[in-house]
Amino acid sequence: MTEEPAQPLVLFVDDEPSILSALRRLVRPHGYRVLLAAGGAAGLALLAEEPIDVVVSDMRMPEMDGAEFLEQVRERWPSVGRILLTGYADIQATVAAVNRGQIQRHIAKPWDDRELLLAIDDALARRRLEVENRALLQLTKTQNTELQSLNAELANRVRARTQELEQVNAMLEKSFEQVKENFLLSIQVFSGLLELREGGLAGYSRQVADLARRTARRMGLGARIEEDVHSAGLLHEIGKIGFPDALLRKPVSAMNAEEIVRYRRHTLNGEAALLPLGHLQHVARLVRAQHERIDGKGFPDGLSGDAVPLAAQALSVASDYCAAQSGRMAEQHFPPTQALQLVRGGTGIRYEPEVVEAFELALTDEPEDKPRDRHISASDVEPGMVLARDLLTPKGTLLLAAGHVFDARLVRQIREFANREGVRLALFIRLPDEDVTPASSRPLAAQGTSHG
Repeated sequence: MTEEPAQPLVLFVDDEPSILSALRRLVRPHGYRVLLAAGGAAGLALLAEEPIDVVVSDMRMPEMDGAEFLEQVRERWPSVGRILLTGYADIQATVAAVNRGQIQRHIAKPWDDRELLLAIDDALARRRLEVENRALLQLTKTQNTELQSLNAELANRVRARTQELEQVNAMLEKSFEQVKENFLLSIQVFSGLLELREGGLAGYSRQVADLARRTARRMGLGARIEEDVHSAGLLHEIGKIGFPDALLRKPVSAMNAEEIVRYRRHTLNGEAALLPLGHLQHVARLVRAQHERIDGKGFPDGLSGDAVPLAAQALSVASDYCAAQSGRMAEQHFPPTQALQLVRGGTGIRYEPEVVEAFELALTDEPEDKPRDRHISASDVEPGMVLARDLLTPKGTLLLAAGHVFDARLVRQIREFANREGVRLALFIRLPDEDVTPASSRPLAAQGTSHG
């Protein structure tokens, strides 16, 4: 804040020396510093040189009267206090002085000492307030400028930090999607191991998984449960991986008592194999419950009624339908219509009616991702092409996942694999005009041909 002088400085302007002397004697005892001017021009010169606080001017002066003098003071030093002494009763001249000079007070001659001193004190107080107000306004302006600068800097920091977080989140999301894709790919590869065994059926687990997921979707179980059901379908026979080939080929109806006991443990073995994987905890429970029945006659826990999860029933109905056609259930291979009749016969016994109803609707659904693609051979694949459907070996094991982008190295590997194994790989390539974002490249899985 601007510091004021130790003593207020008062300027008296009058063309009569005696009056100036009288005014100086009046105010000196009150601690004011005093300057005297014999006319308007001399007063303006002093104002230009000294930090004057209050001007007391006579009205009638030669060359420049008080009204004109105070008008110039107002224009050049508007914060200086202005008091007019009028020595004659000229109302019009006083009014003109008030309007032109915007004086704070006018006092008639001869003046009253007390009135004049009060007028000077009031003018000084007004002057101090104006100076303080200006200082406060300047301080406020300076602080506002600093605050705006700080706000702008903070906004820039927040913006930069937000961009960093968005980039990090995008990277994390991309990494999560890649981990998720690789995890699902691993499940598909894992599920195909059993199908490499003698007696394994190419693509069987994938058919069960797809049908079970569509059934869960028809029941409105939610996206998370749909994915769990799909994963459980891919892995629902993983507990049979230790079965000898003869038992793996044998239908359930042809098994002896000892084999039935071993067969019934495959759900427990499957759960035990999956439990160490944190992301597959729910999937493991579905694998365990896939042979439970709502009448309580299932295994391994004999659950009944509402205790049998609907997700497990979705897996069970899809598995039973496919097993009836594949010869896993009985030595006879049932056609789709008879397999469906077997499922319907389990309504209220094995499955809830709503599960069977959803299953029948799921059978009519179009493939979830009906690709627009064209069929080519391994010799025709070129770098830059995008795989439209999963590529499987003739035994049904996953070789490459849909969405893979071929590069020169992979093209060479595909051709070498086809020639070495003596197989014809049917690849489905996305049409170039399809608006798709290719998935990131994935490593070539061992023993892996085309599947829709």
